[in-house]
Amino acid sequence: MQNDNNQNPNSNAANNVVDSFFGPSDFDGEAPLGGEQKKKFKNHRRNLERQNAAAKAKAAAKNARDNKVQAGQNNQNAGSTALSTQNTEQNPAKAESKNRRSKNRKKNQTIKLSGNEDWQKAMQESIKANKAIHEERLHPLKNANDASKKVWITPLGGLGEIGANMTVFETENDAIIVDVGMSFPDESMPGVDILVPDFSYIRKIKDKVRAVIITHAHEDHIGAMPYFFKEFQFPIYATPLPLGMISNKFEEHGLKSHRSYFRPVKKRQIYEIGEFEVEFIHITHSVIDASALAIMTPAGTIIHTGDFKIDSTPIDGYPTDLHRLAAYGEDGVLLLMSDSTNSWREGVTKSESSVGKTFDALFDKAKGRVIMSTFSSNIHRVYQAIERGVKHGRKVCVIGRSMERNLWTAIELGYIELRKDIFIDANEVAKYPDNEVLIVTTGSQGETMSALYRMATDEHKYIKIKPTDQIIISAKAIPGNEASVSRVLNYLLKNGASVAYQDFSEIHVSGHAAAEEQKLMLSLIKPKFFLPVHGEYNHIMRHKEYGVACGVDERNIYLMNDGDQMELTERYLKRARTVKTGKTFIDNQIGKQISDDVVIDRQQLSEAGVIVIMAQIDRGEHKLIKNRVISHGLAQKHIIKDLEDITQQFLTTAKDELFDDHKGMENAIRTLVRKHVFRKVKKYPTIVPIIYFM
Repeated sequence: MQNDNNQNPNSNAANNVVDSFFGPSDFDGEAPLGGEQKKKFKNHRRNLERQNAAAKAKAAAKNARDNKVQAGQNNQNAGSTALSTQNTEQNPAKAESKNRRSKNRKKNQTIKLSGNEDWQKAMQESIKANKAIHEERLHPLKNANDASKKVWITPLGGLGEIGANMTVFETENDAIIVDVGMSFPDESMPGVDILVPDFSYIRKIKDKVRAVIITHAHEDHIGAMPYFFKEFQFPIYATPLPLGMISNKFEEHGLKSHRSYFRPVKKRQIYEIGEFEVEFIHITHSVIDASALAIMTPAGTIIHTGDFKIDSTPIDGYPTDLHRLAAYGEDGVLLLMSDSTNSWREGVTKSESSVGKTFDALFDKAKGRVIMSTFSSNIHRVYQAIERGVKHGRKVCVIGRSMERNLWTAIELGYIELRKDIFIDANEVAKYPDNEVLIVTTGSQGETMSALYRMATDEHKYIKIKPTDQIIISAKAIPGNEASVSRVLNYLLKNGASVAYQDFSEIHVSGHAAAEEQKLMLSLIKPKFFLPVHGEYNHIMRHKEYGVACGVDERNIYLMNDGDQMELTERYLKRARTVKTGKTFIDNQIGKQISDDVVIDRQQLSEAGVIVIMAQIDRGEHKLIKNRVISHGLAQKHIIKDLEDITQQFLTTAKDELFDDHKGMENAIRTLVRKHVFRKVKKYPTIVPIIYFM
């Protein structure tokens, strides 16, 4: 029996069965078996041998199957290798990511426990190991400590404000610019239409700049491009819609030839630009074809989200590419720069598709014309309105230069499909019954030159507001534009129209991530360092709190201002210096810059008025022959009467050489009058002296 045990691994099992059949006492010692016992034993032994033979056959069959499966896996692996090689050639971004992940992947180890092992000890070891695994997956770059490779990040706009987004990424040898946007002026800047970033720093590093990278087609990210390209020309990497809208701007500004700098990109592809490698990753926003950026630098990977929200049911059916973002997070991201605009809004931002239901309700009850105004770049919002208009049997009239250009661009590029026969011109609107017309127009921000504003003030050539009109303003006022929006709302209501604005909870949904979406982005990316961007200081401060809550070390988060140049390495993130920033004033009607002193004069005129002094002075007698004072915007007229007396007193005591210096005399009288007016009314009006010597 001992020999059988050594030769047959199943013999122990057989003996156990024999023991259970006869009882262990039957085989103790050398006691002889009786006849009946021998017969039972022989029968049982034959059964065991048959069972053993069946077990051996089963084991042999299993081994054969295992060998066959292994051979198939080998063939499959060989095929996968060939396919992987092919995919590497066709999709370098995917191959690169797969290589990075495979380096970090660890082979699973099976731990065998014997029945005698202390299971409590094994449980503690498992808990300890899992904590280490969590720490490694949540902080993949925690131990990265190389400070020899540096990258500098410099925001020139978009921090401490809404709009004018522009950021420079820089190494010792190369630089790229992400977005070149504009912002709106406030009411303290009379005659100014838009603001663009100060390009002074670009002038200093222009020989290093290799490209401009555009995240999406909103004005606060592309609005300054024509003004930028009038001075600098670099390749522009972007998806087709932003390039199409930039093309429209270039055409308007006489820059058609600069379209040769366009570089249309494919998402999930890596583009080598100097010392940088850039991948465009699809995200959802309130404009079509927006992108986040994965920027691979010598120091490490930077993820720049651009403007985003996580819309699971977007109009075009293309949700945010969370898988790609998560893949980078798994590989290890050194720095995350993420949109902070809606950081004070709890929960998640509603889907763009939710607006359609509100449109349905408004179109159903509208008895006359429907006039819908929104941002001209929000193509999916415009598309939803037009879709409802066609459904209700309405012809569509698109009014507003930017609205027309952007909509036709989206149609030509194939982002949306609309029949041409549904559209009519503004001069054709009167030919149709009011309940068969939809007007889509600009002016959601109350701009005085917009089509909606001119309709509301009876200045539009073809469209006048009627009491039967249903007005839909499907946008939220940009900070600083609240007064302008309120003004146009009042005009519309005075004309008797029904206005749907923010009274409807879903007449407008934001394109920016709310708190829970911002946290999800932080959890997916798992950055070592974090820079909240895009928003005022209170927005990025709130976003910082989410970063800390999601596991980013508070010491690794910095709240930037425009001009802060951040130095980034694997070991640290710090502010290295501050560069010159500011805003350039633009008169958009003529497409030219307004000098700072002109804006200052306008501000002074609006605040304190103007005084014009025309004086004839006798050089020889040092006296005032004739004096005339004209003032505008100065409430206290009585102080003008004093000016002749104080001017005569001044001339009596003035030095002789001043009467031979025309400009010097003007400056002296200007200073004299300013001091006098300030003593009386505590204001500094603009003083314009006109001096004639006799």
